[in-house]
Amino acid sequence: MSEFQHRVILHAYVTEKSMDEMERQNKLEFVVDRRANRAQIRRAVEQTYQCKVAKITVKIVRTGKIATVRFAKEFSAEDIGGRAGVF
Repeated sequence: MSEFQHRVILHAYVTEKSMDEMERQNKLEFVVDRRANRAQIRRAVEQTYQCKVAKITVKIVRTGKIATVRFAKEFSAEDIGGRAGVF
């Protein structure tokens, strides 16, 4: 289980839309393991980036599973995006 825990977040998902959401709505998108549920994604993001997650939405696309994560007001998606390698 611990090996799976570390591979929940595969990488940041960067598009024009996701960059706009990062600035306007304090959100980031991540490609995540298809087997991961919202609770596992929340735990992985909070532990990896030492932040508080407000909401997670998940969509499944042909290439995998994408989680859109909105952060609590006191955390900046731009700061977390920098640590996640978005820039």
